[in-house]
Amino acid sequence: MTEHAAPTSAWSRVGSLLLAGLIGVVYGAVATVGHRQSIELGEVSIPWGLVAGLLGVAALLLGIRLVAGGRWAAAAAGAGIIGIVALLSLPGPGGSVLIASGLVGTIWSVGPALIAVLVVAWPSLPQRRTPVAPAPASSGDVAAGSGSVAPL
Repeated sequence: MTEHAAPTSAWSRVGSLLLAGLIGVVYGAVATVGHRQSIELGEVSIPWGLVAGLLGVAALLLGIRLVAGGRWAAAAAGAGIIGIVALLSLPGPGGSVLIASGLVGTIWSVGPALIAVLVVAWPSLPQRRTPVAPAPASSGDVAAGSGSVAPL
């Protein structure tokens, strides 16, 4: 007896896409605020906030694609991240910005979009095939060592 997954309704799919987009917006906003964090080691500044943010974007989108089982939910989360990063890169009412111009700001502005494109466009792995059972022996074959005829 084989088990079939219950078909998902259109409302269920729309809800999962909206939830994935909302998760992307929240993560994008939090990572945008923290992307400028850095640590100074001597004269070298290591932007650990940028690295953590980009790794988090990749992990979030990969996780959503693997759990949701398709590209659409990962694309919705990616659109949420890209949208909020674009919105937060605009100057606020007082003229302040969260994404300052410079190398770190440019990488943060472009990096999540590139990661989203890679995750969504990456080809799906083929389904794992189950091993095929050997063909039944014909009626004239004798099983090894038993001397009996194999059943049909």
